[in-house]
Amino acid sequence: MKRGTLPPGTGISVFFPAYNDAPSLPGLIENTFKTLNALDLDYEVIVVNDGSHDETAQVLERLQKTWGPRLRVITHPENRGYGGALRSGFANATRDLVFYTDGDSQYDVRELPLLLEKLSPAVGLVNGYKTRRQDPWHRIFIGAVYNQFARLLFRIRIRDIDCDFRLVRRSLVENLQLESTSGTICVELVRKIEASGCGVAEVPVSHYPRLYGRSQFFRWKSLLTTFRQLCRLYWRLVLRPAFSAAPQAPLGHENTPHRPASRN
Repeated sequence: MKRGTLPPGTGISVFFPAYNDAPSLPGLIENTFKTLNALDLDYEVIVVNDGSHDETAQVLERLQKTWGPRLRVITHPENRGYGGALRSGFANATRDLVFYTDGDSQYDVRELPLLLEKLSPAVGLVNGYKTRRQDPWHRIFIGAVYNQFARLLFRIRIRDIDCDFRLVRRSLVENLQLESTSGTICVELVRKIEASGCGVAEVPVSHYPRLYGRSQFFRWKSLLTTFRQLCRLYWRLVLRPAFSAAPQAPLGHENTPHRPASRN
């Protein structure tokens, strides 16, 4: 299995934010370990249990007995939102590279090698994009509008901000100071990475129907939180830097004609 041109000894942290994803986790974790073992990389696997109230905690306890210390579980006693789960995943990652995707198995972790093949010394982010979104029509429509709106508003170049199938260098993430707690963290992450000047590559990936549970993004409360955080994010990342960069006349000299100093 191809792994790109990674230097010997390169390690990768793979993590999954999980919220009420108990049914999908066993297959996801099994495929993850099989994929990583075939790649012959130093690795760790992390699941962030973001305050789940189904059987996620019990399932993860059984999986840890099966897969041993290479499977780490980070538990949030209360739900911190998608952004909070991603921030915990990044904060607990210890290897050179960090890959994440969602715990609901709508993406195929076995396609991780596709991202690794695109990684080069000049590339800091490899982002997937969905070849065909397998969701109900209303989610496809809302997702497309959100994606185009965010790309235009934040001047983001990648084609699919909403594709949570990403490989990024940990050293890059450590300097980003991510703040979002909702799904807007994807906009914040990509915008800050693109602004850093590092290379970005894109790879087409598969997308599958959700077999279990329900998306937390497409709920009115989540949508309102996302909108509020998107507005704050726009101020921090776009408007405030633009105002700070605008040239200003020296204080006390606006529209004031020069007069010679008094000799008295």
